[in-house]
Amino acid sequence: MTKRSKKYSVFSLVKNAMSYHENWQPAWRNPEIKKEYDAIIVGGGGHGLTTAYYLAKNHGIRNIAVVEKGWIGGGNTGRNTTIIRSNYLWDQSAAIYDHALKLWEGMSQELNYNVMFSQRGVMNVAHNLHDVRELKRRWHANRLNGIDCEWLDTQGVKNFCPVINTSPNIRYPVLGATLQRRAGTARHDAVAWGYARGADDMGVDIIQNCEVTGINMSNGNVTGIETTKGTINSKKIGVVSAGHSSVIAKMAGIKLPLESRPLQALVSEPVKPIIDTVVMSNTIHAYVSQSDKGELVIGAGTDGYNSYSQRGGFNIVEDTIMAIVELFPLFSRMKMLRHWGGIVDICPDASPIISKTHINGLYFNCGWGTGGFKATPGSGWVFAHTIANDQPHALNAPFSINRFSSGELVDEHGAAAVAH
Repeated sequence: MTKRSKKYSVFSLVKNAMSYHENWQPAWRNPEIKKEYDAIIVGGGGHGLTTAYYLAKNHGIRNIAVVEKGWIGGGNTGRNTTIIRSNYLWDQSAAIYDHALKLWEGMSQELNYNVMFSQRGVMNVAHNLHDVRELKRRWHANRLNGIDCEWLDTQGVKNFCPVINTSPNIRYPVLGATLQRRAGTARHDAVAWGYARGADDMGVDIIQNCEVTGINMSNGNVTGIETTKGTINSKKIGVVSAGHSSVIAKMAGIKLPLESRPLQALVSEPVKPIIDTVVMSNTIHAYVSQSDKGELVIGAGTDGYNSYSQRGGFNIVEDTIMAIVELFPLFSRMKMLRHWGGIVDICPDASPIISKTHINGLYFNCGWGTGGFKATPGSGWVFAHTIANDQPHALNAPFSINRFSSGELVDEHGAAAVAH
């Protein structure tokens, strides 16, 4: 294993400045594929890389391959709207998301990589009496679970976010909002790169442009995978491939209760700082924040059809922009620069599957819907525990695949803050 050069610091910055920044070492290796690994992670996005990182760090399993059909962080990790929060309704959801939020708070220091985590607060806005009741219910549930949450009235919303339109005469009047101050945003690409660098430093092989074409099994046990670069053997395979999880599962004869749909987002031209928080609305299926580059980052709801195309219907974008402009009239002359879609995998109860399967050594982490990015470190942490011990951690035990036959659902549809 080639040891990574040195920690990033002000001293390494000065040293490399002396050579015109021409001698920085690659953040991770481009290794030769081994014939066999102790574990294989299928999917090189945020969740897959964190799984490999925590398998190496927490469980001492370092002979790992992360297999990615494209490039690291090129799927949903690089296509989301970067929002991080843990103010979910049900105890099971709140526990795993708040565990993730605590890992977010120390991530940059742990990885020695600036993921630009900004705890600027997230507001979930209420526009009608139903919203008020639902959000207040979640506010009380959060307090019972020890998660920071506040209720703001209309004036409180205006004070916290002065650019929002709180006129009572608009189509979606602001009647109040919940506020989680510990929540915020991060730079999505940096999360993937930071965990890739950290995993590589502990000996994990990151294999890009390597698509899985089959899963090999014998007597109810996995023995390896078939890829476009040949056969790779392993007795433990963790699949973390978001919207394509059902495709991989089908290779093993498993039918997952998932739907794959495009989830769209768009960004504007960069402007000076204008909104220093995240504003979300379940009613209008829209949310907005401002990136470090000054771009407005706007998220929409999922499309109403199943698809693997990384573009969605324009009507979704149009409805979202109409609502955003009504809530923020000063954005009406902004130009949108680009928009895209990511393929999200949605479970019937809008909660994830983090589970072993009836095939020994085969594990799935999927079904995150629109909530995947915020759970990134927590998801990898519990999935690594599940793979290493062949048993779920207490945090992910409620998210077993068997809940769909037992009826023990974690129904987060109403509390998801955007439509799944």
